Amino acid sequence: MNRWLVHREVPSPNWNERKSRVSMVVLHYTGMRTAADALERLCDPAAEVSAHYMIDEDGTVIRLVDEGKRAWHAGRSYWRGETDVNSASIGIELVNPGHEFGYRPFPEAQMEALIPLLADIVKRHDIPRANVVGHSDVAPARKQDPGELFPWDLLARYRITLPKPQLTMRLIYDNPSAFYLALERFGYDITDPEAAVRAFQRRWRPARIDGEIDGQIGALLFELLLERDTGRAR
Repeated sequence: MNRWLVHREVPSPNWNERKSRVSMVVLHYTGMRTAADALERLCDPAAEVSAHYMIDEDGTVIRLVDEGKRAWHAGRSYWRGETDVNSASIGIELVNPGHEFGYRPFPEAQMEALIPLLADIVKRHDIPRANVVGHSDVAPARKQDPGELFPWDLLARYRITLPKPQLTMRLIYDNPSAFYLALERFGYDITDPEAAVRAFQRRWRPARIDGEIDGQIGALLFELLLERDTGRAR
């Protein structure tokens, strides 16, 4: 990778060998009071958690685990048939206190550091835009990071992630089960259906996250599947 993208190296002992090639990036927030607290935990052998990178709010990028190794950031998770998300992904932690300690917008400096790092990772590993996801996407029943304030639209403008579809209609599925099956087909774990709906809303319709199926999210899901099936949403 381009070394100018990383400002510090703080090796974490929390990693093991990958079992599959990299095909995803998972974005997180640290969810701790300070960056120092987060860094200490990510490097604590007893915590058994880590990520490949951590980006502070001032834009400082810290590499914790070599990309060739399996960092322990996703936990029990699933995306598009992949159940060992840690083996298939690169994890990036964004310093933010999260919903427990005073969730707030992600600063411009932090995004200015994330975008080139993420673009470099996606290019080198040939990662589809649909596989740049949030922790809540891969673990909807357990997680809500990076949360509804994360600027996915900014990443989409740089063609790093999928853009939000332009809607021309509302779409009500024949029954809830039809929507859940479509959601699973797009990539989500629907073991907890309401949690899966909330995760989808948090990513694609963050203005209202209620776990309820409505015509707007029905249309969003339909358009996303249509774009994928026609090859426009790699």
